[in-house]
Amino acid sequence: MTILLFGKNGQVGWQLQRALAPLGEVVALDRAGADGLCGNLEDVEGVAATVRALHPRAIVNAAAYTAVDKAEGEAELAQRINADAPAALARAAHECGALLLHYSTDYVFDGSGSAAWREDDACAPLNAYGASKLAGERAIQQSGCAHLIFRTSWVYAARGANFARTMLRLAAERDSLQVIADQWGAPTGAELIADVSAHALAQTLAQPEKAGLYHLAAAGETNWLDYARFVLECAAAQGAPIKAREVLPITTDKWPSAARRPLNSRLDTSCLRRTFGLTLPPWQQGVARAVSTMISFPKTP
Repeated sequence: MTILLFGKNGQVGWQLQRALAPLGEVVALDRAGADGLCGNLEDVEGVAATVRALHPRAIVNAAAYTAVDKAEGEAELAQRINADAPAALARAAHECGALLLHYSTDYVFDGSGSAAWREDDACAPLNAYGASKLAGERAIQQSGCAHLIFRTSWVYAARGANFARTMLRLAAERDSLQVIADQWGAPTGAELIADVSAHALAQTLAQPEKAGLYHLAAAGETNWLDYARFVLECAAAQGAPIKAREVLPITTDKWPSAARRPLNSRLDTSCLRRTFGLTLPPWQQGVARAVSTMISFPKTP
């Protein structure tokens, strides 16, 4: 079985290369592509042609435009990468009978209330990034292709740029930090996303009725402030240099940004867990492991 993976060098894509390997031959592409194959989602027709050339059994799209603030000024580019390209992949998947696995975001919601969002709750994105991701979801759903769409939130990994690594760097440089305390969600590791993806992909290939839209996030909830404090506690316990003696709360309205962000990013994962027989670990477990790796290998790209 051939599995075509887009976005191999992203946080999730990097882990997917490992997690998908036992399922079949993984053809993993980044923006540069390889062997005449196109991996750049800005080239909408090029990625669709790649699907038709390989005729894979499954396509996993881990590539996306994720610069939330920049998307406010680059809405057309975000739309092309996050909506037009997935739509083209879905059409090509439908033509060759492939299963398409695609990742979306909690940003499709407006962040109101405090209840965890269900898959069938009304979507109302607050920013251009969220709107582009919602358009991608709907294009895939309307294409007629067999698909899995996983909405996730607050993604991190031991490699690459992310919130935890930024906190470690700033805490080593500054006496105090200010972190937003009124946005809630669950930090979700790329490793967990990749493992769940491989598990669900294998089941859905065997049981097509399991295809659909699901929420995928680690168990529990926190805010950015307590997330930061947990990261620094883990780091200090391992002897990392922490100069910051206090991490102070700040509200979203005191932290100006180009894009509005949802206050409530909690995701209800009961449908995913029930359908695929999964137990999702608490967010602290993955974060602690990632922090340990960051400290042991601080120069990991």
